[in-house]
Amino acid sequence: MKNGQSHLFIPGPTNIPDRVRRAMNVPMEDMRAPDFGDLTKPLFKGLKRVYQMTSGRMFMFPGSGTGAWESAITNTLNPGDRVLMSSFGQFSHLWVDMARRLGLDVHCIDVDWGKGVPVAQYAEILAADKAHAIKAVFATQNETATGVTSDVAGVRAALDASNHPAMLYVDGVSSIGSIDFRFDEWGVDLAVAGSQKGFMLPAGLSMLGVSDKALEASKTAGMPRCYFAFEDMLKLNDDGYFPYTPPTQLFHGLRESLALIEEEGLVNIFARHKRLAEGVRRGIFAWEGCRLCAQDRQWHSDTVSAIVVPDTIDARDVIRFGYDRYRTSFGSGLGKVMGKVFRIGHLGDLNEVMCLAALASAEMALHDAGANVELGSGVAAAQDWFLSSNAVAIGVAAE
Repeated sequence: MKNGQSHLFIPGPTNIPDRVRRAMNVPMEDMRAPDFGDLTKPLFKGLKRVYQMTSGRMFMFPGSGTGAWESAITNTLNPGDRVLMSSFGQFSHLWVDMARRLGLDVHCIDVDWGKGVPVAQYAEILAADKAHAIKAVFATQNETATGVTSDVAGVRAALDASNHPAMLYVDGVSSIGSIDFRFDEWGVDLAVAGSQKGFMLPAGLSMLGVSDKALEASKTAGMPRCYFAFEDMLKLNDDGYFPYTPPTQLFHGLRESLALIEEEGLVNIFARHKRLAEGVRRGIFAWEGCRLCAQDRQWHSDTVSAIVVPDTIDARDVIRFGYDRYRTSFGSGLGKVMGKVFRIGHLGDLNEVMCLAALASAEMALHDAGANVELGSGVAAAQDWFLSSNAVAIGVAAE
């Protein structure tokens, strides 16, 4: 018999707050009704606030973030366009693969898995591109497979330093809504997010922020597109409608999740994720033989930690024992780190005790898989951090 609840600590889909689940429990409704825009139009404005975006347009597509990736490329670029990308994990690799399959001329920098966007190399390449042959620069803000966060502001600075006109594309699927992201301030032109991460919804809705510059580029871009075409959305979105059947229940959930984000405030959300992530990291550092896949503190992600297990351990066993014996789901290693890494997702609707539960379950699963991990060591290290950091936070609030 399985008592109690199962525990989800993958980096997406994340846990859904009760308020959001209840908000989605509504009868089906007419997506062509005259008042349908009362539900949908505020969502575009709410998403812009999360993106920290004032101009441009926000689009929502039924589908995962991959769909919005494709929309961003096909609406704004031409076959054969030269683009600058980097690959340092499974998802940045897949973005490169998509760009190549869509006919772009990809200049890809291969980076060690455990590091992020190579800003210095980007700067050198952009400075040398006097003819401005590069039409777009891509940056994965948070590489979910390796637990690495990159410096998007640094990429913008590299573009500005060489006065380069290339558009800036950002994969923010596992960062937007959880990690600081500033569409306007960082001069981002296209940014992708997904419902199943920081927005605390089921998978099935992708969001795409588009700058005025990218909208202008879409008017002359020559790539084939249909389902993900901007022009079809633009004809209907202002009145709150869509060119095809929209995921109405997800819209109701998004309205509630945006309300939760507004109530907590972005600054507080970012600080909470940083604090909780640091607790998880300190727990991992206490485990003998384990380390983060992220190679240095500058790369540490506040939404997911990828843990490299000892050479004698298969990380798939850790995941299996966690699931079978302790009803806990951890993220698997992907691509070249399969079997070497398991992942703890710590984003969305999350608190200290949930993080401690993840560490406790991981310790038992590591022990069962044969790792020499002292039970309670990671939990105790995280508890020490949470207690000390909470005391500081309370002191600041009191002042």
